[in-house]
Amino acid sequence: MFRLQITFLLFLVFFSACSTSSIPLAKENFYHCGIYFGANLTPNAKKGIIDGCKTSKGIYTKSHTLFNNDNAYYNGWFLGRKKCKKLLKIDKNGELIL
Repeated sequence: MFRLQITFLLFLVFFSACSTSSIPLAKENFYHCGIYFGANLTPNAKKGIIDGCKTSKGIYTKSHTLFNNDNAYYNGWFLGRKKCKKLLKIDKNGELIL
């Protein structure tokens, strides 16, 4: 009887791990600073996100040429600045932690 219970439990564990409800992570997903920004972003959109994130942390970074001429960079810069602003940390003396 004990052997049957073990076999049943192993069966449940094996088949529960193979459920179709899990969604595999795509290689095209873009994360920066531990934040998910989306999938299938252009290189300029990724650069905009990274530059916007640096800016939100107090290190002003922007390619003015791309910002003025590339919509993907422009939108990425604002998205990075907005989402990374939540990561801004200040110590008890009011100093910015980079």
